Amino acid sequence: MRKKIRVADLPEFDAAEYLDDEQAIAEYLTAMMADGDPAMMAAALGDIARARGMGEIAKASGLTREALYKALRPNAQPRFDTISRVCAALGVRLVAQPLAR
Repeated sequence: MRKKIRVADLPEFDAAEYLDDEQAIAEYLTAMMADGDPAMMAAALGDIARARGMGEIAKASGLTREALYKALRPNAQPRFDTISRVCAALGVRLVAQPLAR
């Protein structure tokens, strides 16, 4: 007889644990942006900032840690200026590509 696994007993997934190099970060951010959901992009930037160190990213972006946590929480809708500053602090840039027809 197989033992049943309860979802509540599973460990919580944290993407930040797997964002350990620039390639992983770029692929993760690209995948989140492809969805077109600004809240998902904000959450992804939050995961990346946590992986790099929230205090370090806050300092490099010129934002307070509290403002950074607030702007990059799930379901947040940060201003483009905030996104731009965080991307610069993370060492990534947003690139526009034509949509496939």
